[in-house]
Amino acid sequence: MKRPRFGRTALAAIGAVAAVALAACSTTPAGQQASGGATTAGGLQPVTLQLQWFTQGQFAGYLAAIDQGYYREKGLDVRIKEGGVDIVPQTVLAQGQADYAIAWVPKALASREQGAAITDVAQIFQRSGTRQVAFADKGITQPAQFAGRKIGNWGFGNEFELFAGMTKAGLKPSDVTLVQQQFDMQALLSGEIDAAQAMSYNEYAQVLEAQNPATGKLYQPSDFTLVDWNSDGTAMLQDAIWASTDKLSDPAYQDRTVRFVAASIKGWAYCRDNVSACRDIVVKAGSKLGASHQLWQVNEVNKLIWPSPAAGAGTIDPALWAQTVNVARTAVNADGQTVLTKDPDPQAYTNDYVTKAIAMLKGEGVDVVGASYQPETVTLNPGGN
Repeated sequence: MKRPRFGRTALAAIGAVAAVALAACSTTPAGQQASGGATTAGGLQPVTLQLQWFTQGQFAGYLAAIDQGYYREKGLDVRIKEGGVDIVPQTVLAQGQADYAIAWVPKALASREQGAAITDVAQIFQRSGTRQVAFADKGITQPAQFAGRKIGNWGFGNEFELFAGMTKAGLKPSDVTLVQQQFDMQALLSGEIDAAQAMSYNEYAQVLEAQNPATGKLYQPSDFTLVDWNSDGTAMLQDAIWASTDKLSDPAYQDRTVRFVAASIKGWAYCRDNVSACRDIVVKAGSKLGASHQLWQVNEVNKLIWPSPAAGAGTIDPALWAQTVNVARTAVNADGQTVLTKDPDPQAYTNDYVTKAIAMLKGEGVDVVGASYQPETVTLNPGGN
């Protein structure tokens, strides 16, 4: 069984994060760790980044920025904290236990509505990676066909695109049999559910790494159908870099934010152009997933980032932001709840820092748009090995 991808939302675990802080990697050599407002022995400013899950290709760009020395070039000593089942990254940030955090926009906005002073300063993922996967013979190609079916979902704030898609299709939660899905694809493969929730860069790969008992070979994409919320118009923004709203009033933190965002985007540009190398970086950083699975992850995550908006990677598109907020305010789950009860205030996001970061990278000759980007073709091995 694969471990769950995302921690619980602030609604479920706001007090559970304080004791957990796993440092996965750092730009600082052993014996030179820094904390607080000090600098390292090399004169670097310490920065702590909280991930929303364990080390994997989903975070390859940040790991590459460490490995390739991009953070050091910007005068930063970046330490990465892994996420976990009960770690809510935006809460870690709001409590002052990290300088920046990676979190899905609707989850972070829910925390902000509850009082977490956090701001989206760079929207790394421009597209949603969430899918509903079904066997092709089920004939499920659109949300309206969920009616009367067993539909898997993870919950914990991951399910709102599903409910938004059902609402748009004229379905109520009672029109389907909702199944609390584990964070793997076993229930789909065993026939316990008709359509399973999956991330394009992880769980979907799991079914393609499994053996088809009818052929003795691995399943193929033609064996399945996908409902893509991007195509449905109910997708929500996902991985973004969040900063402390209060600290953004400090010019020093503002400057550090620009440099951190710039180096992070440069790391993602490196992974766009060096997929296999970034796979190796992720594996070296301690990922527990197999090499072909991680290659798939990096390749699929690139599709969520590149090509980026004409303004540059990390830019927050007001239209996509508005769509996310609308879905978060209107999609009702089985308990009659929505992610948000009101529109977020203007400080919930800003393009000020990513715009400066992009200008910095353009001056260095970094391609921040990737207009000619083409994904690679990845062959998965059994079990992702």
